[in-house]
Amino acid sequence: MTGYNELKGAGQILVVEDDPVQRRLLKNAIERHGHVVHQAENGRIGLEMVKRDAGLFNVIVLDLMMPEMTGLEFLEAVHEFGTQIPVIVQTGQGGIETVVQAMRAGAFDFVVKPVSPERIATSIANAMKLDQREVKARAGRRSRSGVVGFDDIVSASPAMIRVIDLAQRAAQSNIPVVLEGESGVGKELVARAIQSAGDRSGKPFVTVNCGAIPHNLVESILFGHEKGAFTGATERHIGKFMEADGGTIFLDEIGDLPLEVQVKLLRAVQQGEIETVGARTAHKVNVRLISATNKDLIEEVKNGHFREDLYYRLNVFPITIPALRKRKEDIPHLVRVFADRFSSEQKNGHRMTVSAGALALLTAYDWPGNIRQLENAIFRAVVLAEGPELTESDFPQIAAQLPEYDVVDHLALVADNSHRDREAEFAAADYSVPPPSMIDTSGRHGETADNAIASVNPAGEVRKLADVEEELIRFALKFYRGQMSQVARKLGIGRSTLYRKLKDYGIDPDNPQKDAA
Repeated sequence: MTGYNELKGAGQILVVEDDPVQRRLLKNAIERHGHVVHQAENGRIGLEMVKRDAGLFNVIVLDLMMPEMTGLEFLEAVHEFGTQIPVIVQTGQGGIETVVQAMRAGAFDFVVKPVSPERIATSIANAMKLDQREVKARAGRRSRSGVVGFDDIVSASPAMIRVIDLAQRAAQSNIPVVLEGESGVGKELVARAIQSAGDRSGKPFVTVNCGAIPHNLVESILFGHEKGAFTGATERHIGKFMEADGGTIFLDEIGDLPLEVQVKLLRAVQQGEIETVGARTAHKVNVRLISATNKDLIEEVKNGHFREDLYYRLNVFPITIPALRKRKEDIPHLVRVFADRFSSEQKNGHRMTVSAGALALLTAYDWPGNIRQLENAIFRAVVLAEGPELTESDFPQIAAQLPEYDVVDHLALVADNSHRDREAEFAAADYSVPPPSMIDTSGRHGETADNAIASVNPAGEVRKLADVEEELIRFALKFYRGQMSQVARKLGIGRSTLYRKLKDYGIDPDNPQKDAA
């Protein structure tokens, strides 16, 4: 039985952080949201607390860089222990390799220092939903009703938290909103959430993709036409603005509207009137206008492709939605939501999980098609999956576009046992003591074979242990491409010991390859 309070949303949170200042800041930020905080000053103490009271904690907030036991070593130990507590890791570096390693080791989420109280609160809330099966239920509701609220928008990153905050403010009025961002970032989702949170909730929500309509039909589709208005107009047609009367019209890719149509749109925005093609009089309409674009509208104005007066009439409340590659914190949560939704829609209806390796792979990719591309990739993987869990092998197209990912894969914290024997033979071949015939006693010990370390100095005397150790460490750094966990494991020492030795030998731990052999 856990300490989770379903009514209040409070939970028991374990903070593992060696910096007392950071511990205090995290404690205050987490307690501000009603949670109970337990503290551990290093990884070993934190691990003992988890072993002793595994059922107590709902979420673990873990620092990656700690003495005695690093965050990655803690994750590995927790994984071996078998606990399923979601772990949120903190990193001061924010490099994608560090993130990938943490995700592969089983981290639920990651935050970059300094983390805001809002960001850590959101991450904890998302982690606690894991046990509530709320994501599945919400995804099911959405698929059946089509109603989208702000709770349906994944917002783990500070950038998306800001977007949702602005959108919620916009929802409280009928102010014109322009949603800016690349294709596939979720502009329509935000528009629907604005509609559902405002006083027009339950009223029509009409979507028009301005870029997909032939220019000669734009005016008719938007404003309608009368019978006989033009050749082929055999009957009266009600336009999108009339369909949306009383509700919201969402004009996607508004930057593609022809200039002649922009004039009529300006009148609709300014006076609430539309001119139906072929009609003698204008019609009054009451619509809330939300537009979206993947273009820079001010540049379109400068180039003469967009009316300046319309721009200033529409661009009253702009909201920029960042590309997915700029908010990678959202990727693990999006993956889980999509996998949950699509697997529940399959005939067997079994909930499908996602492996740590798959999450790491998908987080490492930049997703040029943004959320739409990610969603399609998950859908395909769910349909083709042969087991209850999505793994790296279910995303061959993504892995093929990450040539560097094979390196990360081989350096995984959770090793594939099937390769252990082969790996051991490989390592033994590289690190075995060279036979006497390989030892250069001519004074040119710097010219020995690439994988050989000289045992004697130019004078023919056995070299000092410290000198050999330093050379071996530098060689290991080069051989394993600066992957500190792998280097420490192969050398048979802890990461904290490795970092201490790097300092002793003047090797930069932030850029170890620079000083590698």
